[in-house]
Amino acid sequence: MSIRPDGRPPFRADHIGSLLRPPALRQAFKELAFKQHAAKEIGDAEFARIQDQCVRDVVRMQQEIGLEVVTDGEFRRGSYWGRFVERTQGLEVRGALLKFRDDHGHEVDFTAPYATAPLRRTQPLALDEFVFLRDATNVTAKVTLPAPSTMHFLRFADFADHRAYADADRFFADLVAVFAQEIADLVRAGCRYLQLDEIAIALLCDPAIRDRVAGAGGDPDALVNRYIDLINGAVAGCPPDVVVGIHMCRGNFKGRYLADGGYESVAERFFARTNANHFLLEYDTPRAGDFAPLRFVPKGKGVVLGLVSSKTPVLEDIDGLKRRAEEAGRHIELDRLAISPQCGFASSVAGNPLSEADQRAKLARIVEAARAIWG
Repeated sequence: MSIRPDGRPPFRADHIGSLLRPPALRQAFKELAFKQHAAKEIGDAEFARIQDQCVRDVVRMQQEIGLEVVTDGEFRRGSYWGRFVERTQGLEVRGALLKFRDDHGHEVDFTAPYATAPLRRTQPLALDEFVFLRDATNVTAKVTLPAPSTMHFLRFADFADHRAYADADRFFADLVAVFAQEIADLVRAGCRYLQLDEIAIALLCDPAIRDRVAGAGGDPDALVNRYIDLINGAVAGCPPDVVVGIHMCRGNFKGRYLADGGYESVAERFFARTNANHFLLEYDTPRAGDFAPLRFVPKGKGVVLGLVSSKTPVLEDIDGLKRRAEEAGRHIELDRLAISPQCGFASSVAGNPLSEADQRAKLARIVEAARAIWG
């Protein structure tokens, strides 16, 4: 993999990271949740063996369908950010202030990180995941990390115990240090494609969520600027040959979402100021708005169009995907684009309402569409 000076995504066919956990792995996590793992009914070695084999299998699946970039499916994580809370000193899990919802208006509570003490990286967060993946594939291994804002935004102003952090500046400084240390280790281990999953800025495109933030005493626009700074601080030490992609996500839990709203209100500053090679953007439903905000993507950066839904088993047709890519090409050069699902297939162990066969068909369709669009 090489970085192009025009910022074009390194792969025409990409995916966001998380994949459906196989039944054996879901069962292992279930036993862990019910304390059977701690009671040694499933031991540490057996749990790791199951994870290792499932990762090898899912890497082989990605390579078989023609993807040139693979992930480990986030198979070692209970959720896309849960492992980082478990492994970062000073964080715990509490209830979030937002709710997931579906198109029928049904709502579901979920959880969020909360700081109880000063944040410290006392052990690797994803380094072990990357090292195993690197050695299990002969194509590019991509590692995903939750963006730093994840550790702050989901509880708005109530993100930390005031005895630990009397002001947000100290919290953000410690948070950036944790991410910078992890990324430095990943780079030393050979990681050349890093993806940060940014939900906060995407959620701040939703007028209703902006109103809630303002009602809690926050400034939505100031938060957007702050979260851009956090990303830039986290990746500041990356050498020029490391590709950084930023995925913008409106929430993904069992097919549900957190927010509506197009990118227009944040696009100009987010695309221009964020130090990234490309942006992986959700564009699977009208909730994401139109492609007009892509006009703000600077010449040296690219976009991966999330045109394929990971929330439904309905398989998109090639002609429809080509038309959508052509529509996007009216606002940004087609050569600076690529294609992917709009999000992962399983941001948590539970996964989205699709089968593994559906998932494989969708990933294969992305490869097929990329060849049809770009040759």
